[in-house]
Amino acid sequence: MEIAIVLTTIGVDTDAAALGRTLVGEGLAACVNVLPPMTSVYRWKNKVEVEREHQMVIKTTRAGLATLEQRLLELHPYELPEFIVLTAAAGTAYGQWLNEGVRVDT
Repeated sequence: MEIAIVLTTIGVDTDAAALGRTLVGEGLAACVNVLPPMTSVYRWKNKVEVEREHQMVIKTTRAGLATLEQRLLELHPYELPEFIVLTAAAGTAYGQWLNEGVRVDT
């Protein structure tokens, strides 16, 4: 089984935990971590922006990535939400738990 970690950010004024609950509740992720507020500096539409955001760490399977990305685009308030995918390995028990938590229609 191939595990994937998806990173995204979301503004501190948005309920990141609610987004995480939706993704887990819909079976698109086994777990979502919402990290404490941080400062993000980035270029958007030729302007340097500085925003307070939460980093979200979404644990899913490689097979579920396309569905997760589509749903995140529907739910996320940003015009172009971050969607960075990291491939990961997990111990057998944790990997099995994660795989059981993600429901992918194939």
